[in-house]
Amino acid sequence: MRVLVVEDARSLAGVLAEGLSDQGMAVDVAYDGLEAAAKLDLNAYEVVVLDRDLPGIHGDTLCQMITDRDDRPMVIMLTAAGSPVDRVTGLTLGADDYLAKPFHFPELVLRVRSLARRRPSARPRTLRAAGIELDPARRTATRDGRHLDLSVKEFALLEALLHAAPAFLSTEDLLERVWDEHANPMTNTVTVTIGRLRRKLGDPPIITTTPGAGYRITPPPSPPPET
Repeated sequence: MRVLVVEDARSLAGVLAEGLSDQGMAVDVAYDGLEAAAKLDLNAYEVVVLDRDLPGIHGDTLCQMITDRDDRPMVIMLTAAGSPVDRVTGLTLGADDYLAKPFHFPELVLRVRSLARRRPSARPRTLRAAGIELDPARRTATRDGRHLDLSVKEFALLEALLHAAPAFLSTEDLLERVWDEHANPMTNTVTVTIGRLRRKLGDPPIITTTPGAGYRITPPPSPPPET
């Protein structure tokens, strides 16, 4: 899941970005409305965590701009003003959810995940392919009923591959979806993480690599019929 945090308070933006990244999300940060608008034009986000009181372009205006986009991300609006009137106003502007500051961080995580599931183009809650079952909300993954003990990035990588299955994802695709805009395109971090994930998935291998195309989930070959 790729998330854009739009927050002009840099310390809070850093805390939010780090916390959401620890939950396996790819997080970009914008510190004002103008920077956010530029990043929305460049990248595809599933959820935008939007502070209402922003310099450059006010959060209300930015929210309306997002609402007018095709295939728009879901928006959760953050604000220090938490009265019922403020919440109604924020939702009227097109926000999909509204959270008053200060808030409990685990609640924000749950709301972000809930919004991603509600997005019209969102996939089913449980992803299944090649004997893998992955539940993004519960953060669980199994192969043929066997629990998989995955790191945050391994889990996010497997989730991205399952979302795309049976299509390929290139290294650049995976860097964008699993890491963030600061990931070095020349790094071997995708190759290393794929290697660890393959070992944990076990045999027969189900992540295949095709030069020039990338990685994808492929069901293992059926056993030969008994004679």
